[in-house]
Amino acid sequence: MPNTKSAIRRVRRVKKQTQVNRIRKSKYKSAIKQMEIHLKAKEKEKAKKYFSKFQSILMQVAKSGIISRNTASRKISRVSKRISSK
Repeated sequence: MPNTKSAIRRVRRVKKQTQVNRIRKSKYKSAIKQMEIHLKAKEKEKAKKYFSKFQSILMQVAKSGIISRNTASRKISRVSKRISSK
């Protein structure tokens, strides 16, 4: 239980930030699932169209610190490789 005024404010702030982070993480996970659906169904054109949005979402999430930049880059690279190879 927070005792000081600043600790009380901090608790409120952390609660709001947790909600924002949860939304961002959900957005990230759904983007990956969506791309997987396109790749598994062998919908190369849909995957190519969605790729720019996918890349954007991953970089936004990486920028905010939900995942690391290297993780985002690795996922983008692997998806890119799968799109071009098929």
